[in-house]
Amino acid sequence: MIVTSRSDTAFGGRSGAWTVWSLSDGYVDMPATLVRDKDDNPASPALQETVRLSVNCYAVTSPDTGTILIDCGAGGSWEPTMGHLKKAMAQAGIDPASIAVMALTHTHADHVNGLLTPDGRVLLPNLKSIVISAAAVDGFLNEAHLEPFHALLNPVRDGDQIEGELQAVDLPGHALGHTGYALDTGEDRFLFFGDVVHVPALQFGDPTVSWGYDHDQPAARATRLKVLERAAREGSWIAGAHLGRPGIGRVAAKEGAYAYEPAA
Repeated sequence: MIVTSRSDTAFGGRSGAWTVWSLSDGYVDMPATLVRDKDDNPASPALQETVRLSVNCYAVTSPDTGTILIDCGAGGSWEPTMGHLKKAMAQAGIDPASIAVMALTHTHADHVNGLLTPDGRVLLPNLKSIVISAAAVDGFLNEAHLEPFHALLNPVRDGDQIEGELQAVDLPGHALGHTGYALDTGEDRFLFFGDVVHVPALQFGDPTVSWGYDHDQPAARATRLKVLERAAREGSWIAGAHLGRPGIGRVAAKEGAYAYEPAA
């Protein structure tokens, strides 16, 4: 990937015919007690009271597909430190009206509620399709405030092709239907993996560390180990909703565990 643009909220690069953007929706401070060890105890007594999670969304563009948005942040549904996707898109030169397809990793608030801006407006006025795991559809339909978008749902399963070379990848453990998106540009491989990692400072060095909101913690650990091992072995790029900025990097094997190497 050749980095072509960077700012506090938008980081982008070219790879083959594709442009890949990491877009910051902001950040959220969460209780450190949510960081759990394999026995579901606090992972470290030395942790501070809160941990700060970046909240990232992604956009991928090619001449054949146009721009596809992956997740859309929290909108105005949570802390005011989030809900800044529109600003990040502007810094990347992405017109929200140009987005016809959005792919969701799952339906937690910080990934889906950005369909509405903090002032209650529709962020993507020309959206035609919301790609979502078939297993996550009921969760979306249960959110009354998202009713205007129900007709746009496009359920997919593991291995389904989305647009161009973008493919759905089942990443179980964090939430029902938790799904990543793999992209092979011909020059690089990317995995947009949603919430496989929440606290990079801990979970690369010890992938057994989990997050209190993981729906199935053993499955989430197994997924994390599998994803990190493969990324380190293949040299592919990872892009995670809660990786620190710029939100894209590589994984290196290190002393029986892993290290995160942010894109520069």
